[in-house]
Amino acid sequence: MAWRCPLSLIHSPEMHKNLIARIPRVTGSDLREWFHRLESGPAFMRCAERATWLADEHGLTSAYATAIVHEYEIQRRTRLNSA
Repeated sequence: MAWRCPLSLIHSPEMHKNLIARIPRVTGSDLREWFHRLESGPAFMRCAERATWLADEHGLTSAYATAIVHEYEIQRRTRLNSA
């Protein structure tokens, strides 16, 4: 069974899509910048730990931090599977 970074119970796929679309406007940074911050930050095993760190370290709401971490995992898995 493949490892997954689950969405919160309150984040539907539609909510995730909307959060991701608003991230550049709301945070002032695009996803590529947020992904770089995740990659250069501490190595946490759990998605929830990474989202908490991102929210605490960069002043994000938990909803945006969770969406960024989830999107990072989706794109990371896609890259790994296509290699």
